[in-house]
Amino acid sequence: MAQSPQLARLQRRLEAIPKAVREAVVPSLVKSGEELAGAMGQLAEPSRDTGDLIDSIAVTPPGQSTPPYSQPGGARVAGELEVLVTVGNEDVRYPHLVEYGTSKAEAQPFFWPAYRLLQRRIRNRTRRAIGKAVRGGWNKP
Repeated sequence: MAQSPQLARLQRRLEAIPKAVREAVVPSLVKSGEELAGAMGQLAEPSRDTGDLIDSIAVTPPGQSTPPYSQPGGARVAGELEVLVTVGNEDVRYPHLVEYGTSKAEAQPFFWPAYRLLQRRIRNRTRRAIGKAVRGGWNKP
């Protein structure tokens, strides 16, 4: 499959990042994922019936696999610099119905509002972690 020049350039730039910098950023990514999952759980509280939906919110660290049937996207493996926050599992297959509503049930959004609420904070935390890792490795031989 052919790649666009922009994608190829991005891949070259990502591969050029020193391994120490990539490893130093992972804890901040996991912390951000856990914070996002907590916010999603708080926002999903009004829709609590059995608590299964809230219990199905999962944070998947780099290199791990998401639960089967999770939303959005189902089971997949998180990349090297990727933390995935998903909702749903084999037993809870209705998060999208709660998020967007149905013809018989009002929408009770929790996923995207939590993301929008914390988006800037997560971005800033990640930038700080990258900057700190780069500065820390700058003077090393």
